Amino acid sequence: MNPRQLAYFREILENQKRGLGQDIERTVHTMQDEATIFADPNDRATQESDMALELRNRDRERKLIKKINETITHIESGEYGYCEKCGVEIGLKRLEARPTATLCIDCKTLDELREKQVAK
Repeated sequence: MNPRQLAYFREILENQKRGLGQDIERTVHTMQDEATIFADPNDRATQESDMALELRNRDRERKLIKKINETITHIESGEYGYCEKCGVEIGLKRLEARPTATLCIDCKTLDELREKQVAK
């Protein structure tokens, strides 16, 4: 992968990270603003359910930020774009669709097939 392509993927990752950080900040402020105690148990339950869902989403985003940081580290070390299992170059189209991909399409397909077999 040439330096221009690496810079392109790094920019995509940095933009994703920035957007996720903004979402997390917005959630914190929204939860602080909406921290109302409802007298009606149904309203209270709905609010708690909404907050729990929001927190689960933010936790997923936090994990994605961690993966983005790891991917940026791979770009800096020159390891980005290569499959962790077989070492072949991951296709550019796959990386455009999922810039944090660590497996080539063949290894990912095999992993998914194994997961299906184990789940049965």
